[in-house]
Amino acid sequence: MDLVVIEPLKRRHCAECRQGPLPLHLLEFNAPICLDCADLAHLVYLPRGSAALTRRAREASSLCAAVIRFNRRRKRYERQGLLVEEGALARAESSCLADADARARRRERDAVRRAAEDVRFTASFAAEIQRLFPGCPPARARDVATHASVRGSGRVGRTAAGRSLEEGAVTAAVRASVRHLDTEYDTLLMAGVARHEARAGVASVVDAVLESWRA
Repeated sequence: MDLVVIEPLKRRHCAECRQGPLPLHLLEFNAPICLDCADLAHLVYLPRGSAALTRRAREASSLCAAVIRFNRRRKRYERQGLLVEEGALARAESSCLADADARARRRERDAVRRAAEDVRFTASFAAEIQRLFPGCPPARARDVATHASVRGSGRVGRTAAGRSLEEGAVTAAVRASVRHLDTEYDTLLMAGVARHEARAGVASVVDAVLESWRA
């Protein structure tokens, strides 16, 4: 398990040597400790970005530490990179250079495979929309499915329920589309109406459209 080093948002000074402000520090008994005092100053920083390089550097380094920083917007700590031994990083970089072409070809194959999977899933999602809502125009069903199933979007189509084509998830995607395209919901939001009030205000219209598509 990696040690954890913090990239602070505020100015911090070492509780032992009083140096600072610190670009990085550990927490010991809830007090900031600089890398010198923590005996980690000999490690070098590897920013995130290359999964292969990070994995190989971690495996080659007998001592390493994860670098994290607090994201105020998301209200959570997020990994920024890794501190590893300099020799381990050099060996990892050499290893990555040696098989860079093979890894590039594998990434290309994986991208093609994922794209094909996405096409099949979007088609299945659209077909399920048409099954549940036979009155929904086919082009609209495809648009809803495409929007809901974008990989990495976090939308309902990428949830576990969405990937399983559960009725509740599919209906939620259709309901969201109707809310935005067939009602004044977006206009209400732009006018400053609270989201829950805007949803309540257009709920009857959404229900009517869904009911007509079910018929």
